[in-house]
Amino acid sequence: MNDIISPRRISLAPMIDWTDLHYRYFLRLISKRIWLYTEMIATGAILHGDKKRHLDFNAEEHPVALQLGGSNPADLAACAKIAEDWGYDEINLNVGCPSSKVQSGMFGACLMAHPELVAECISAMNNAVKIPVTVKTRLGIDEHDSWEFLEKFLTSVKSAGCDTFILHARKAWLKGLSPRENREIPPLDYERVWKVKELWPELEISINGGFRSMDVVEQNLAHVDGVMIGREAYENPFALACVDSRFYGEPDRQLTRKQIFSEMIPYFERRLAEGDHLKRVARHLLGLYHGVDGGRAYRRMLSEGTNNKAGDRAFLLELYDSLPDGI
Repeated sequence: MNDIISPRRISLAPMIDWTDLHYRYFLRLISKRIWLYTEMIATGAILHGDKKRHLDFNAEEHPVALQLGGSNPADLAACAKIAEDWGYDEINLNVGCPSSKVQSGMFGACLMAHPELVAECISAMNNAVKIPVTVKTRLGIDEHDSWEFLEKFLTSVKSAGCDTFILHARKAWLKGLSPRENREIPPLDYERVWKVKELWPELEISINGGFRSMDVVEQNLAHVDGVMIGREAYENPFALACVDSRFYGEPDRQLTRKQIFSEMIPYFERRLAEGDHLKRVARHLLGLYHGVDGGRAYRRMLSEGTNNKAGDRAFLLELYDSLPDGI
């Protein structure tokens, strides 16, 4: 293992409808070091849609990476350049999403069957930008889940200049399983990801899939460069309050849950002034009191209050006053 700590040592998984700019701002209050990823954004949405809506992020989010979905090298290169100019710190290509909608657009996990095309996409993006271009992928697809299949895929993409891979430690079933089932049913195989790092120690390898315990995160960091955390980061965000000290050797913010909520109030106010509905922003805080006494009452009050179109600063202050201190 390399003694240099990767800035991606702990990262946030891209999750559609979850890891928007509001959630990323919230998580940045909890950890200053976790590497943030956007939701996957299709190239067509950027090239032909509202760029500001899809690409804007808060300055406080850095470091933040844009995950792209696509398979046309020219389109990906154009989007990568736009994202670099927008201020992103990394471009990540999605080669892991198993949904039928994504497959119909010829991107996501189905691209594992086309390593030469993925290599062409990576080469085109690398030629267009100076920021890192990375790949998030699976261990295999359908019946193509051998070590030889994975090795051939990684060898091809590596040859195009990709030196950072995020490996979801399970294969994807493109037929017969929903995206949700693909996050749970194919078995995890952490040791295969470790084997990738053993074979190519010069590559930066992060592992993703099923991380619910910081002890398990630490165990995996003995074998790979980074761990990407998904649902646990969203459903129990305060679990990441230890990230800065435990995994980067830096001071944690040492804020209580109530203090974090307090720091979110000015953000809520700013977004409300810009026309956002409170529910769209506040829904990401439902997990803040996960697993502690009073958590259910907090979630109920937050949910009911933000469903009310009159939800405003008075409601936020009332909720803040009701929160327990010291946890």
